Amino acid sequence: MASIKLISFEEELKKNPKLKESDIQMLREWCEKQSYLPKISNSELALFLHSNYYRLEPTKTTIDTFFTVRTHVPEFFCNRDPINNKELKKATETVTNIILEGTTKEGYKIIYGRLLDDEPSHFVYNDTMKFLNMVIDLWLYMEGTCDGHVLLIDMKNVSLGHVGRLSPMALKKFLYYLQDGLPVRLKSFHFMNASPVIDLILNMMRPFMKKQLMDMFHMHTVNDTLEKFVPLEVLPNEAGGQAGPVQDLHNKQVKKLIDHVVWFQEDEANHRVNESLRPGKAKTATDLFGVEGSFKKLEID
Repeated sequence: MASIKLISFEEELKKNPKLKESDIQMLREWCEKQSYLPKISNSELALFLHSNYYRLEPTKTTIDTFFTVRTHVPEFFCNRDPINNKELKKATETVTNIILEGTTKEGYKIIYGRLLDDEPSHFVYNDTMKFLNMVIDLWLYMEGTCDGHVLLIDMKNVSLGHVGRLSPMALKKFLYYLQDGLPVRLKSFHFMNASPVIDLILNMMRPFMKKQLMDMFHMHTVNDTLEKFVPLEVLPNEAGGQAGPVQDLHNKQVKKLIDHVVWFQEDEANHRVNESLRPGKAKTATDLFGVEGSFKKLEID
């Protein structure tokens, strides 16, 4: 197992001239008063502050949301072991989620996802989200702040059968976390090789998206329109780029997760909220997301 090399606070200070130690100190004092929160390092605080463009109040909300969601959505944030968790291992054989080496011309990092196995019955949304969040987590803790992130979903071989395996509640949970909890500056959200199936997926997502996220959406049926946002050469070969075969990039990414399983286990043990210490009323998943049965399709886990 590789020991994880986390980005240090000193590195963050060098990287971000706008990052002030006095702001971090104020956040630290606030965090210490919120006894239900876990211990949060200075480099983590830098990540939250930077993702909120150095505004203190929104940063506090993001911190609370980040840890609260991770505590109440075990299907995304528990048992994050791609060797011993059979469902997660299956997800890593069904889809890929890669942080590409190359960036956009603005220097934004690109998170690329696509199916590796196009059989719909092999696709389990919650497990693929668990995989995606592991990739993002590890990247954030090792690389730290970044001017922007771009999500790029390659719709190649996504069919009606896959749409039938999505549940509104699962989409709601991920979109809530993406919009209110994830400490990144999300700049745009692209679907490439878009087919008519995308309209059905978007109709399911729309009720849970703020206008700000809606405005970031771009559909591309051909690569010509994508090229305005993402240099094509940074994409995997199969997507029209030159970054290498998608399976090689994927294997490298999964190996990195496996090498850091201990870090994921420690995160799960120590990086969650303690609801019994929350002032006022403890939060539950129902407070955050409403009742599962209020949606058309009842899913029983």
